[in-house]
Amino acid sequence: MLLNFSEYRIRDLAPTDAPAIAKHADNPRIADVMRDLFPSPYALSDAEEFITRITSAELETAFAIANNKEAIGVIGFIPGQDVYCHSAEIGYWIGEEYWGSGIMTGAIKVFTAHLFENFGFNRLSAGVFSSNPASARVLEKAGFTRDAVLRAHVTKNGDVLDEHLYSRLRPGLVG
Repeated sequence: MLLNFSEYRIRDLAPTDAPAIAKHADNPRIADVMRDLFPSPYALSDAEEFITRITSAELETAFAIANNKEAIGVIGFIPGQDVYCHSAEIGYWIGEEYWGSGIMTGAIKVFTAHLFENFGFNRLSAGVFSSNPASARVLEKAGFTRDAVLRAHVTKNGDVLDEHLYSRLRPGLVG
């Protein structure tokens, strides 16, 4: 896959991305707003294992967000099952030095358009911890709407947090 936006792109992950992924992901401020499956600290071996798992899967569901030099983040999706087969959850992160630059908003816009066009999803969703209002703003700028606040829904680093659920419907779909 190759999706271009501005001077950035969303592309397939490659084994050579492991050092850059590990460098950018090894940040407790990123890990604090991710699910516990996201390692912290984030070692080179974690990046290598993640890339191997993604690139060897029957369906690749995670991709590099990259500039001209290196991978600077990851964006992906989890397709729904059974009656949720026309829905998917998206997830993403980007290196802290790129926060507030609009890169993630651009990435989400082109990625969601790609998912609607190529996978037939009717609905895409994303969950955001209440401790991460910047991610909520990114989703809103990318055309997502807050559907619900699940009170005391997650526990991260010992803190009980609300989770804000956002969604975006396929263009033209009336929900």
